[in-house]
Amino acid sequence: MPYTARQATLEDLDTIVRHRYLLFAEIGHGDQAVMKAGKTPYTAWLRERLLNRRYQGWLMETASGEVVAGVGLWLMEWPVGVVDLVPYRGYVFNVWTEPAHRRKGLSRQLMGMLLEACREQGIRRVCLHASDAGRKLYEVLGFTPNNEMMISLPAPAAPAPH
Repeated sequence: MPYTARQATLEDLDTIVRHRYLLFAEIGHGDQAVMKAGKTPYTAWLRERLLNRRYQGWLMETASGEVVAGVGLWLMEWPVGVVDLVPYRGYVFNVWTEPAHRRKGLSRQLMGMLLEACREQGIRRVCLHASDAGRKLYEVLGFTPNNEMMISLPAPAAPAPH
């Protein structure tokens, strides 16, 4: 089946959001109630970043125009001067391929486009959190584990009624 890659636009907002929530549902990561509550604010967040180009996405579609895979790049503001002089770091997320279209190199091709866009924009540091299914692809592309640590704090308690 022939595929065509293209850059995402604001018209792809709903597709990108749908892919994100399919990914988290598939890997069993995320509380369903939190995911449902977060969909509207996430959509607004993504809309703003698509408009100001702090989120850039690439999509793969079939000959009939069905979007079957996508990747996203968030250009995060980052302090200048310790590692490099670019005020942004790339963060890869929203990597998703519809199950019927997997194992065809679509994510690899889209990731290549994303990394090329980073090079063109002078983005030298690109990071991501890999699912078990995606880890091999990212290693082949040159991503390596680093020493980042993280803590997940509990959500704040609901304020007491007044």
